[in-house]
Amino acid sequence: MQERLLLLPKDAKDKATETKKFFNKLKKRVPKNLDNQVAAIHDEVFEKTDCTSCANCCKTTGPLFMKQDIERISKFIGTKPAQFEKQYLRIDEDNDWVLKQVPCAFLGVDDECTIYDVRPKACQEFPHTDRKKIYQIANLTLANTAICPAAFDIVERMKTAIKL
Repeated sequence: MQERLLLLPKDAKDKATETKKFFNKLKKRVPKNLDNQVAAIHDEVFEKTDCTSCANCCKTTGPLFMKQDIERISKFIGTKPAQFEKQYLRIDEDNDWVLKQVPCAFLGVDDECTIYDVRPKACQEFPHTDRKKIYQIANLTLANTAICPAAFDIVERMKTAIKL
């Protein structure tokens, strides 16, 4: 897995132009059964994916924290939301709450999330490849192919399986 993670940003960059063209075509001519096709591909890839053997998302990027996330996690770890914000978060250039630093402070040494049951919604949904109308988040999906091997594999399978 470590070798794959080292190669992933380059592989994603090498495929970026092709992937952008694919998503542009997809936006212009959306197949009727696109959501079902993408869901099937997503499920197939994640049946064979063990996120804890990777945890690259937790090591290299941070999620957005919504107010509900902050309240839920604060309660879970036994602190007040203001203290949680002060200790773990900062406000970024888009005025969103994000982690002060990566890797995530809640990533255990075993690459498992120590707050998994109450993790932020953004973490629950990552890499967002099971969303309906995935063509609407093409830029996010493209960015995630450089972080998540499963996202990369899903997009590559989409390019083969979805006829435009």
